[in-house]
Amino acid sequence: MNIVLLVSSMGTGGAERVASTLVNAWAGRGDTVTLVITYSGRGTCFYTLTSQVRLIYLTDLAGRKRLGPRGYAARLRALRTLLCDSKPDVVISFLTNVNISAILASRGLRVPVIVCEHNDPAADGRSRLWRLACRLLYPRASLAAVLTENVVAPFRQMVPRMARVAVMPNPLPDELFDRADRGGLARERGVTEHGDGRRRLVSVGRLHEQKQYDLLIAVFGSLADAFPEWDLWIWGDGPERARLEAQVAGAALKERVFLPGKTVDPWAEMARSDLFVLSSRFEGLPMALMEAMGLGMATIAFDCRSGPRELMRAGSDGWLVPPGDAYGMEQGLRRLFSDDALRAELGRRAARSIRERFSAQAVLDMWDAEFERVGARPRRAGAAVSAAMPAVPPDSSRGDIRQPARQPALVNIQRVDKEPT
Repeated sequence: MNIVLLVSSMGTGGAERVASTLVNAWAGRGDTVTLVITYSGRGTCFYTLTSQVRLIYLTDLAGRKRLGPRGYAARLRALRTLLCDSKPDVVISFLTNVNISAILASRGLRVPVIVCEHNDPAADGRSRLWRLACRLLYPRASLAAVLTENVVAPFRQMVPRMARVAVMPNPLPDELFDRADRGGLARERGVTEHGDGRRRLVSVGRLHEQKQYDLLIAVFGSLADAFPEWDLWIWGDGPERARLEAQVAGAALKERVFLPGKTVDPWAEMARSDLFVLSSRFEGLPMALMEAMGLGMATIAFDCRSGPRELMRAGSDGWLVPPGDAYGMEQGLRRLFSDDALRAELGRRAARSIRERFSAQAVLDMWDAEFERVGARPRRAGAAVSAAMPAVPPDSSRGDIRQPARQPALVNIQRVDKEPT
């Protein structure tokens, strides 16, 4: 099958990692795959792509026009020309602005277009203009894919005329599970790769107010004296760096809290750590949390509306904290810092659960089912949704929706309440 995937950039973000995983997997099984980077500044490709993937920077075709109506129109014309020349069986686009461009550029070409939302549309702060554009243009797409079941209702409020909505989770590459297999025994024994006798609490993400790293640093500071062997490492960069560095300095935590910037190998940094934390206000389906769990790490996260609950299966595979609850986060970290056996058990559960639900093959089977629904024919005709992630029949009360079945709930041994028991 001939697949064209559009993405704004290929930096260090979660959507970009998903894009690289998908195009590599499709190309690896024999599909013709083109990855188009639409960002006007071109940028670079952070993630490794197989040589079988055709990589195109749209700005190379459209020219380096100034930002504004003329520059956008030039890129739109270049994208339409590319689609006409490529004759894809299906076009997939990631993130709001690219989704709009994909719909406009493909109009009249009779090619199925699948638009993908990678965040919670009710919480990501998009402007009224973008909300209006989504409301008006998204229904022209063949299918809209969202990451979690909880996002379906707010998405339908934003785009009430969207005929087809599917819950399509992010995949994890096989390489991650290979690394998990190699490192599992050491983690089970409580041995981490840094070898300096220190314990590491780690987070990976953009230094942005969405991630609430200021709250995380404050919570860690309240525990620092009680747990002198633990340090906090936050990998990533972004607009909040100066403010966070000032907070660390003001709290006299420069020897305990580290903001080393971006890393080319986040899995290695996770492998060097003992516990992963996600402190976000909102998410889509957070890749860093999913990767940490896939690597067999114990994890703790705020139960923001979309993402952590689905990944952790309502607290069975990780420690969930009520959204924004600093006290709950402190109590959860206190327990996990002091209990090696509990961290090991959560890591084992997480690795098994994530592998079953989010392996590349399981998610590709889901994509194949959706390709057939929109009229594109996958190379492996008749591919069925993986048994690990079966489809649910359409719910007539919400329109034509397909989503993975809920996993059976396990005992929620790690739920944190706001009040101490």
